[in-house]
Amino acid sequence: MAQADAWTPGIYTKEQVAGWRRVAEAVHAEGGKIFMQLWHVGRVSHQVFQPGGQLPVAPSALPVPGKAFIADEEGSGVWADIPVPQELDIPGIEAVIADYVRAARHAIEAGMDGVEIHAANGYLIDQFINSGSNLRSDRYGGSIENRVRLLLEVVDGIAEAIGMGRVAVRLTPLGRLFGMSDDTPEETIRYIAAELDRRSIAYLHVVEPSTLGTELDAEADPRWDEIVWKIRNTFKGTLMLAGGYDARSAEAALENGRGDLIAFGKLFIANPDLPRRFLESAPLNEPERATFFGGTELGYID
Repeated sequence: MAQADAWTPGIYTKEQVAGWRRVAEAVHAEGGKIFMQLWHVGRVSHQVFQPGGQLPVAPSALPVPGKAFIADEEGSGVWADIPVPQELDIPGIEAVIADYVRAARHAIEAGMDGVEIHAANGYLIDQFINSGSNLRSDRYGGSIENRVRLLLEVVDGIAEAIGMGRVAVRLTPLGRLFGMSDDTPEETIRYIAAELDRRSIAYLHVVEPSTLGTELDAEADPRWDEIVWKIRNTFKGTLMLAGGYDARSAEAALENGRGDLIAFGKLFIANPDLPRRFLESAPLNEPERATFFGGTELGYID
């Protein structure tokens, strides 16, 4: 039920746990640390992924802007319209929380150092957080506290299973991907930051609000820079930032205290040896967007 795209890897079978263990062991052999990002895409899915061909689930049954990446009858990847989802009932929400906890246990069993809860980019938890996608009138909708309830229950449930020090969260404040919008973004993000700070999670991963998906957002909310600093001033733990950074801007963000860690995505896809290139001020390969999602080894390991 959590799947958005064809060929997305999972962590819900014994075989997957065994496969991920090989990845974790390889990372640890090189002296690295590895957290597994757990995501449930909610409404950003398609019937082909759902048990019994049912509709994807969401906080509210609303149309979804965007496409789902599915495999056609020949096994090729194609883009398909996303259907209007079905609204999750309370037992369904409780089942989702249990799935997150089970996935976290599996991740630790596979040798991961922790898990990062994906509460960003227009996926299920983000859909609950944002007032534009959550029209519920029960304890999971309406007020900020209610809309953030699912995130915190997932955090607490996973922490009880594997320890709070192994739990991280990813957020996209002011995000617009897949139709996200919130009437009170500053108040919402401040509440989340305060609650996560009180819980002493491993780290908070924030995508810069100037970024939309994998691109800089030409229509970014002018409050985006101020919002990041509000998070920084509220959340006292380790803050990771991502979104359009290069070596110079990353160093500046670390030096002025904007963040404690900087994450890289596109540059790593095109430059697997990115840390060495940064250290040596070497030129970088340009990312080839056509190879980002699915396909062959080209763009990832060539």
